[in-house]
Order: sequence, then structure tokens, then C-alpha cells
Amino acid sequence: MNPLLLGLFKTLRPKQWTKNALIFTALVFDLKLFAPMPLLRTSAGFAILCLVSGIVYLINDLVDIDKDRQHPTKQYRPIPSGQVPIKAAIATAIILTILTLPLSFLLNFKFGLIVISYLLLQLAYSWILKHVVIIDVLTLAAGFLLRVASGVVLAEAARFSPWLYVFTGLGALFLGFGKRRQELVALKDGATNTRAILKEYNLPLLDEMMAVVTTGTVITYSFYTFSAPNLPSNHAMMLTIPFVIYGIFRYLYVIHVQGNGGAPDEVFLTDRPLQISIGLFGIAIITILYIIQ
Repeated sequence: MNPLLLGLFKTLRPKQWTKNALIFTALVFDLKLFAPMPLLRTSAGFAILCLVSGIVYLINDLVDIDKDRQHPTKQYRPIPSGQVPIKAAIATAIILTILTLPLSFLLNFKFGLIVISYLLLQLAYSWILKHVVIIDVLTLAAGFLLRVASGVVLAEAARFSPWLYVFTGLGALFLGFGKRRQELVALKDGATNTRAILKEYNLPLLDEMMAVVTTGTVITYSFYTFSAPNLPSNHAMMLTIPFVIYGIFRYLYVIHVQGNGGAPDEVFLTDRPLQISIGLFGIAIITILYIIQ
């Protein structure tokens, strides 16, 4: 493959597209996973979100190019390293924007509004919000919520529990604060050279905030399992709670013992026990919602 095209593809960060799988949440929990049209619309929405995410990563790398060149690993990204010229990155971001926004509205008008909201939110993050303590992580969590909301619109979900929005938001905060913590540990004295906001955080503060959102995440999901209207009356969904607890504890283990967690997407793609737990969680949900019920 042409080095420039390869560099552009890497800049779109396909590994992080896994986050966009949240768009399928409503499809699964509203019992429409095997409904052809909702599945088709949601899959198309997933593809559009991946392209929009790529636009955000392109712009973010352009904005942070000087700081990334001082980072021990980010300096090797295609834009900071010079593999992708700045003009080529800007042109690609413009072309993708012109392509994806009309497609999102053609798919569904409300979905198009969510896509624009997501793009504007991420642009605000790249230029302003990532420099505001706590708001930076809240903004990232809002991006996860918009992914879920886009799936609700495309699946035309009628019984999607609000508890799942809260669960998603708290889970995103958990990952976000965990990432900030690991950046502090990994970069040490040079942390503020590559991400200025890190000077506003310290390990005790991040540990306390993670403890709060960890507790909230477990309680919220537990409430969902016995209060959502479209769940089995025998409360079998409560059997999935241990998978959520294990997943959170495993991620804490990865952060505190293994010293990883700076990139949540890489943890999910490489940590085998966590993958097994997520897989069993998914199987349990499908079994309870689509077979037992």
C-alpha cells in the first residue's frame, strides 16, 4: 500500500472504532438484534460513525502535532512523524466530512443531528474542553452516550431503559479517569509537556473519582437488571451482574498491577481474561433476552 494512504488509514485509528460498537446497544436490549431493517440501519450507522471518528482523530492529531512530537509513543504517529503531510491530513478531513454528513441525514434525520452534535462536541474537545479539568473526561463520556443514542434512533427502540444511559456514562467516566491515571504514571515528570491538563490531576484524586464511578456503575447496572420493563419477570438478567463486576475489577487489575490502561481500546483488544468476560457477558444477555424470555 502507498505509504501516504497507509499513514492516513493509521491516523483514522481503526483499532478505536470498537468504541462505536455501542451503537448496537439499543438493537440488542430492545430485542431487535435479528430484525433485518433495524440491523441494516444500525450497521450503516456504525460505518458512518467510524468515518466521523476518523475525522476527529485527524483533526486532533493536527491540533496536537507539536505536543505529540514530544510524546514517547505518539511521536511515531503518521502526522507528527511526517509520514502524512499536514495538507493531506486537512484535505482528507474535509473530504470525509463532505461525505459522511449528508449520508448520516439520508440514513435518518435524527441520526444526522446526533452525528453533527458528536462532531461539534469532539471539535470543542480538541480545541477547548480537553484543557478544562474534569470537563475533559465528562466530554469523552458524552461522546459514548451519543453513540448509544444514535443506536436508539436507528433501531427505533421503544423500550430502551434510561438506566443503560447512566450505566454507559459511568462506565465511560471509569475508563476516562483510568486513562488519565495511567498517563500520569507512564509519563511521570514529562506528563504536562504532552498533555497540559494532567497538571490538574494527581493519583489520589483520580483514585477517588474512579472509586465513585466504579460503585455507581455496578449499582446502576444492577438496578437495570430488575427494573427495566422488557426483561424476564423472573429477574434472570441479574445473573449478568457478576460479569460486569469482574470486568471492572479486571480493568482495575490491569491499571494498578500490570501498569496498563493508557489506551482502553488496546486493553480490550489484548487482555484475554477481559475478552472472555465480555464474550460470556454477551452470550448471557442474548440467552436471557432472546431464548429464555
